[in-house]
Amino acid sequence: MSIHASARPAGLRALPGRLRRSARSLCAFMRWAPVRVWLSVAVMGLGQLCYGQVLKGLVFLGLEALGLWYFLTRGLSDAAGFFTLGVQQEDLWLGIPGDNSMTMLILGIFALVLLGLMGTLWVCNIRDAAFTAREVEKGRRPRNFLQTLHCLADEKFHVTALTLPLVTVTIFSLLPIAFMILIAFTNLGGDIVYPRLADWSFSAWEKLFGVGQLGGTFGKILSWNVLWAVLATAINFLGGLALALLFNKRNVRCSRFWRAFPILAYAIPGFISMLGFKFMFSQSGPINSMLVDAGRDSIFFLTNDESAKWWARGIGLFVNAWISMPSIMLMATGILTNINPDLYEASALDGATPFKQFRSITLPFVLFSTTPVLIGQFVGNFNNFGIFFFMRSGVISNYGDYFLASDTDLLINWLYNLSVDNNYYSVGAAISLVIFVITSTLSLMVYVRSAAYKQEDTYQ
Repeated sequence: MSIHASARPAGLRALPGRLRRSARSLCAFMRWAPVRVWLSVAVMGLGQLCYGQVLKGLVFLGLEALGLWYFLTRGLSDAAGFFTLGVQQEDLWLGIPGDNSMTMLILGIFALVLLGLMGTLWVCNIRDAAFTAREVEKGRRPRNFLQTLHCLADEKFHVTALTLPLVTVTIFSLLPIAFMILIAFTNLGGDIVYPRLADWSFSAWEKLFGVGQLGGTFGKILSWNVLWAVLATAINFLGGLALALLFNKRNVRCSRFWRAFPILAYAIPGFISMLGFKFMFSQSGPINSMLVDAGRDSIFFLTNDESAKWWARGIGLFVNAWISMPSIMLMATGILTNINPDLYEASALDGATPFKQFRSITLPFVLFSTTPVLIGQFVGNFNNFGIFFFMRSGVISNYGDYFLASDTDLLINWLYNLSVDNNYYSVGAAISLVIFVITSTLSLMVYVRSAAYKQEDTYQ
C-alpha cells in the first residue's frame, strides 16, 4: 500500500470511488475557500457583494429572501404536512376547520420541490463566488453584471436556455407524476376522503395483490389487458402489412382507388367510428335487425350478459383494427418501395417461394423499420381507453366477481371507474404504476432484442 493511500482517513477509504473523489474535492474546497466565498455559503449573494458585484449579489440575496419568506410563512408547514397528511379533522358540528390530506400532499410536494430548487440555486451561488475568487487570485477583475449576462448568452447559453424549461417541467410535469406515485402509498379513497384524514399506507397494494374481490378483478383485467395488447398489435400490423402488399401488386387494378377506402376510415375521428359500431351491434341495431328478419335470434353483443363477453371483445379487436390498420398500411407502403427488387429476383432464381421471400426478405425489412412504431402501438393498445369506453360505457358485469368493472375493461378503464367515478384514488394510482412498469419493461425488452437495435448497419 502506498504512503498516500495509508495516510487517507479511514472514513474516506471506506467510501466508493466516485463518492471518495467527491469527498476529497469537498475537503480541498473547504481548505482553499477564502472568507468571501464562505460569506456566500452563509448568505447567498453576500460574497458577490464583497467582490463588488452589486447587482448579481442583490439578485441572489433577493431570491434567498423570497425563498425564506415563503418557507417561514407557509412552506415549512406545507413540508410538514407532506409527512403527516393532516393532524386536525374537520368537525362541522363544532365548527372546527380541518386539514385536507390531498391538498396537503400536493402543497407538501410543491414545498419540497421548491426546497430542491433553492438548494440548487444555493450551490450555483457558491460556485459563482468560488469562480470569482479564482479570477481574483489570478489578478483579474471580477465580472460586472453586463459581462455576466454576456457569458450567460454565450459561453453558458445552454444553462440559460434550459433553466426555464427545466423549472417548468419540474413544477408542471414531474410534480403531478410524483403526486400520482405517492397517492399509491396512502389509504386515500373509498371511505377515507375529505373531511377524513388519510395516512401513509400500503393498503392499495394489499387490495390489488390480495385475495379479495378487488384483487381477483385486478388479476382478470390484467390478463385480459396483456392478451388484448398483444392481439391488437399483431392484428393491426399483419392486417396493415397485408393491405400494403396487396395494393403494391401490379396485377391489382385501380390500387390507388382501393387504397383510398382505408385512408378514409383512418381520417374519420376514432370516437365517431366507435359510436357507429356501437349502434350497429346494439340490440336494436341493423345487424340484429337483419338476424331477426332472417329468422334468427338477436345476439347480445355489447350487454353485461356472460354470453356477450367474447362477442364484445372480438368486436373491440375488429373496431380497433378498422381504426389503426390504415396507418400501418401507409407506413408499410413507403417501406416496401425501399426494398431492392434485385433481392426478390435473386431469391426467385434460387428457387424461393413467395412465402419464403416474404419471411426472409419482406418481413425482416419491415420489422426493422417499424419496431419502434410497433412498440408505440403496443403501449397505445395497452392504454386504449376509448374502444370499450365508447362501446360499452356504463356496463358493469354482474357475474364473475368483477369489482366496478366489466369483462372487457382494460386497466385504464378500470382505473377511470375506480378513481373518477368511485373515489378509489390510492388504488387507481397503484394501477397506473402497474401500467407504467409493464409497458416500460416490455417495451425496453422488445426494443433491446430487436434488429433495429442490434443490427442497425445491416439494413442501411
